[in-house]
Amino acid sequence: MTSSARFLSAAPVTRVTAYLLAHRPRSWRHGVLLAVGYVVGWAVIAVPVAYASFLHAERPTLIAGHDVTVSPTRDGWATFDLGAFLPDMRYPTDHTLGVHIDVGATTLDNYDTIIKRYAVLASQPQGEVSKVTELVHDMAYAAAFQGALIGLAGPALWLLVGRRRRRELARALTPRHAALALVLGAIVVAVSASRPFEDSPTTASISASSGWQPITAFVPEANVTGEAARLQIQGGLITRGTQQLIASGFDTYRKSLTFYSDLADRAPALAAELHQPGDGEVVALLVSDRHDNVGMDTVSHAIGTAGGATVLFDAGDDTSAGQPWEAFSLDSVSKVFDDYDARYGVAGNHDNGAFAGDYLAAHGFVMLTGDPVKGVANIRLLGAPDPRSSGLGSGIRPTAVPFDEQATELADAACAADAAGQRVSTLLVHDRYLGAQTLERGCVDLVLSGHLHIQAGPTAVTGANGSAGTTYTNGTTGGAAYAFALGSKLRRDAEVTLVTYRDGQPIGLQAVGIHTTGEYAVAPYIQLPVAGEQSAGR
Repeated sequence: MTSSARFLSAAPVTRVTAYLLAHRPRSWRHGVLLAVGYVVGWAVIAVPVAYASFLHAERPTLIAGHDVTVSPTRDGWATFDLGAFLPDMRYPTDHTLGVHIDVGATTLDNYDTIIKRYAVLASQPQGEVSKVTELVHDMAYAAAFQGALIGLAGPALWLLVGRRRRRELARALTPRHAALALVLGAIVVAVSASRPFEDSPTTASISASSGWQPITAFVPEANVTGEAARLQIQGGLITRGTQQLIASGFDTYRKSLTFYSDLADRAPALAAELHQPGDGEVVALLVSDRHDNVGMDTVSHAIGTAGGATVLFDAGDDTSAGQPWEAFSLDSVSKVFDDYDARYGVAGNHDNGAFAGDYLAAHGFVMLTGDPVKGVANIRLLGAPDPRSSGLGSGIRPTAVPFDEQATELADAACAADAAGQRVSTLLVHDRYLGAQTLERGCVDLVLSGHLHIQAGPTAVTGANGSAGTTYTNGTTGGAAYAFALGSKLRRDAEVTLVTYRDGQPIGLQAVGIHTTGEYAVAPYIQLPVAGEQSAGR
C-alpha cells in the first residue's frame, strides 16, 4: 500500500480520534453533565415526535367479520364507528388511552344477522379484545422507535454545529430570540399532539350535536345490566326499527352470556367425575368442529382445567369456510388457550385454503403438515390438513392431493418413524379415514379425529405387524348442526375429550358431552390397550 493510500485510509480514523480528544470531558462531573445534556436534547425531540406519531397511527385488521381500521385516542373509550345506518357505540377502557375502530365491509347482508353476531361475540370478547390490544401495543412500539431515531437529530445537530459556532450563536442570542424559540417550540408540540386536522369542521359539528347516552336509556325495554350497562350509544336520527334491532341484539347477548357462562361456572364441579392425572401423566384436551362458536371456548377450557389438561389438540374445522372474516374464531381459540403448555392442530375440510392454518400457526399453534413432531412430554405426533375443500354448504370438493393419497403418505411417514425407533403415538387428523391405513399397518398407537359431529369409538385395531392401536372420533365441540355454529346456545350436543398420556404413550381417554339443554354428560374413563409393543424403539 502506498503512503498516500495509507494516509487516506487512516485520515477518517485520525480525524475522529482528534475530535474525541479535543472534546473529551474535563472531569467526571463535566462528563456526567455532558451525557445528561445529550439525553435531554434527545428526549426533547423524541418524546413529542413519538407521542404525535402514536396518536396519528392506524392499523387495518379484521374484527367480528368486518374489515376495520384501529387507531389510538386519548379519550379513554373504545369507540365503534358502525357506518351511516347504525349508531356509533363506545365502551370505557378504564385507561387514559382509548381506541377508535372504524368498521368497514362485511360478508353479511342484513342488519339483524349483524347485530346478533355482535351480541354473541360481545359475550365472549377475549379474542377480539386481545387483537386490538396487540395492535395498540404495536403502534406504540413503532411510534417509540420512530421517535427515538428522530430524537438523535438533537445531539447530532449539537455536535455538527461545533463548540466554536455554538459560542458565536450564544453571543448573538438575545432574550427576545430565546423566548420566541421557546414559544414556537411549544406551539409545534401542541399542534402535533392535538391532531387538529383529524376531523373537518362539518364532521366535528355533527359529532358535537349528537350526544352520547347510556344504553339503558336508549333501549330500557332490553333490561341491560352488568358490564353491558356501561355501553353508550351516540344519539341522533335513531329510528324505532334501529332500537328494536339493538334490543334484539341485547336479548341474544344475554342468552349467550348466560348459557355459556353458566356452563363454564359449573365445569369445576366435574373434577370429581373426571380422571385426574397421576405422577408422570399429562392430559391433552381434544376439540374439533368448533365452526366459529367462540362461546364454547371458555367452556372447553374450564372442562380442561377440571381434568388437569395442559395440552390442546385441535382436530380442525375451526371455521365454516376458511375465510378471513372468520378470524374472530381463530383469535378466540388462540387467546383462551394461550396458557397451555402446547397447542397442536390440523386444518379441516371447512378450513378452506391456507388462511386458517397459517393464522393459527402465527398465533402459537404447531400446525401438523405431514411430518412427525416430538411434542411435549415425549408425545410423538403426526398429522396433516384435510385435503378436501368445503364451504358453508354440505358439499366437499377434492383438491390437488387426493384423499387416499394423503392417507397413504401419512401411513408411510408413521411407519418410517416406527422403523427408525421413533414411533408416533398419536395421529391427529380431521377425518378418521385419513388414519385408517396407518392403523392397519400397525404404525401408530392412537388416531384422533373429528368431522362426523358425533362421537365414534374408541375402537381397538390390531395392525398387520401385530401392534395394537385405537381410533377415536370426537363430536362437535361447537355444537354444530351444519357448518356454522355461532349462536346464543348450542344447536346440537357438543363434546370435548380428555386424553391421558404417560411416558409419551396414550393410556386412556374420557369424553365430556354438553347437551343443548346445558346439562353435562361425563362418560366413564376408558383405558386404552397397550399399544405398539412389537414396534421398534419401545
